[in-house]
Amino acid sequence: MRVLRTLPGLLDDAVARSPAREVAFPFERATWPAVRDAARSWAAGLHARGVGPGDRVLLVLPSGLDAVAGIVGASMLGAIPTPLNPRGTPDETAWLRGDADPAAVVASPELLSLAGPGAVTPDEVVSDAGDAPEVAVAPDDPMILLYTSGTTSRPRGCVHTHGAYAALGENLVERLRLTPDDRFWTPLPLHHCGGIDLLTGSLAAGCTLVHVGAFTPDVAWRQLVEERASVAFPAFDTIWLPVLDHPAYDPALVPDLRTVINVGPAERMAAMQARMPGTTQISCLGGTESAGFCCVGSLDDPPEARAGTSGVPLRDMEATVRDPATGRECGPGEVGEFLHRGVSRMAYYHGDPETTAERIDAEGWFHTGDLVRRDGAGRFTFVSRLKDMLKVGGENVAAAEVEGRLAEHPAVGVVAVVSAPDARLGEVAAAFVELTPAFRDADREALGRELVDHCLAALATFKAPRWVEFVDAWPMSGTKVQKGVLRERIAADLAARGITEAPRLSRRHLTAG
Repeated sequence: MRVLRTLPGLLDDAVARSPAREVAFPFERATWPAVRDAARSWAAGLHARGVGPGDRVLLVLPSGLDAVAGIVGASMLGAIPTPLNPRGTPDETAWLRGDADPAAVVASPELLSLAGPGAVTPDEVVSDAGDAPEVAVAPDDPMILLYTSGTTSRPRGCVHTHGAYAALGENLVERLRLTPDDRFWTPLPLHHCGGIDLLTGSLAAGCTLVHVGAFTPDVAWRQLVEERASVAFPAFDTIWLPVLDHPAYDPALVPDLRTVINVGPAERMAAMQARMPGTTQISCLGGTESAGFCCVGSLDDPPEARAGTSGVPLRDMEATVRDPATGRECGPGEVGEFLHRGVSRMAYYHGDPETTAERIDAEGWFHTGDLVRRDGAGRFTFVSRLKDMLKVGGENVAAAEVEGRLAEHPAVGVVAVVSAPDARLGEVAAAFVELTPAFRDADREALGRELVDHCLAALATFKAPRWVEFVDAWPMSGTKVQKGVLRERIAADLAARGITEAPRLSRRHLTAG
């Protein structure tokens, strides 16, 4: 039977096993023993400010050593670290602070005004350090409160236990075959489940965590090379494509990079894999409610399975596919809702028992709202969000399918497909496209027609985008494109132009009316 662990316990083991391994940011680094010393100072300082077991500690910090020490230090007290996006707006941060109801708020000096009254700096916390009590933190105790990205509504606070995240870290070691010699790289921030995943995974492996801090393609590429990264988790094409497009990119400069974990349509995954011939790329499936990962691809899978699926569940996690209308379990190849349960499922939504009960059923299954399919080998593939399905003239259209087709075109970098209102069909597909560097000076009107024809060559006419908009920047919520903002943008643009009905499509050309 599996013995569950705690975050401080993982750190203690990493110190004993790998005292020379470290966490490395672009401008600061510390060995795991030094991280533990810093975390103990944080625990003592927070205790001096009245923080105790069960209290939330709001952390408004950039990804760096203070964030790592703050997360671990608060957890040593049995408190619940609650890291927020330091790039949030004052209104967003104020709402999150009100929802979390923290006992203490810690922010870097430049973020004190964002964090609000009463916030203190990390230096002020550790300057109050005296003797912290020894708290017997248990695996079932809450370890962290992570807010979802909130792409279409207010964020929800997911509470995970120590045991859940420690098990997740150990599962990453198993699936990715991590050893103490690895250098585990990520740009995912430490207020995001992905950043916490790599922190716990690195501790469980006793390896070095390499973190970009504030992401830029230049810093990311330089760090991958100079830190000799061996396993990378960029996850999102909005992050990884700018790295692959960096002028200095050359796979020969990262000979130690053996594994990269990304998500995306099969077409995009295959294209990215082709640009990394010496590296094995796999995919994953999960979310904040599954501590980031539920399923992870196998390094031994054939290329088409690694590109087209996200693998099977991790140890002590279960997943299934159910018809969202009837609850019937779907067979191989059928599309249905992705449900999961097990060791790394979240415990509850903070302050929201109604939504907790709505999303976690009596059998412990968390209903994700994701549409997936499962193949005969038990590997899962993301299809779309339930709310990301378009209804075009009564026909269902998965935005992800259209995005996948567009991603095959060499001009298309990042792409997002959303619904646009239409008087005749109810709604139609609209594609927002960020061009690859080679096409940024192209005739965009002609290219838009070309992209529509590209879709028509492989998709039914009702699936093809009726509108193509080119963008140079994206509305983001954490690491996700805010599709709600894009829907509002295309609707407002069409209304301003007095357009109520989209062009009709044929296989060979566009015709108005």
